[in-house]
Amino acid sequence: MNFLINVFHNPLFVAAACSWLVAQLAKTIIYLIINHKFNWERIIGAGGMPSAHSATVCALAVATAVVYGPSGFEFPMVVFFAFIVMYDAMGVRRETGEQAKVLNEIVSQWFEMGNKLQTMDPMEQFKEFVGHTPLQVLIGAILGSSIAAIVCNAMHLI
Repeated sequence: MNFLINVFHNPLFVAAACSWLVAQLAKTIIYLIINHKFNWERIIGAGGMPSAHSATVCALAVATAVVYGPSGFEFPMVVFFAFIVMYDAMGVRRETGEQAKVLNEIVSQWFEMGNKLQTMDPMEQFKEFVGHTPLQVLIGAILGSSIAAIVCNAMHLI
């Protein structure tokens, strides 16, 4: 029980967890508004606006800067970790989503022509929401940084 109490009194954990949760909820609501349908996958899934990856790592970076300061080893480690995560979200993971769209279209056309793929269910598709646009990453970064500042202020660290 002491472990859980310590975890929820840790501003780095609280800031990152709150940022992830807010980003995922925002992503779900935005999807609902745009598509007029609720999608459970959006609550925990990757991709979409805002980037929960960016929100989480930026919250961690800001909270680390507040708690440990910029001169220790902790801050540079988390900043470079954040850059890698955000770069990956905009690069490799985004490209994977774009390729999934093309593959889904090819498979769909294949089935429309009456062909059967023995290894694939016609209703099964590759996930297209995997990466992020630069704007989604930027909004996630701003969201996470803001939430970290609020959390640190609420925990009387600022």
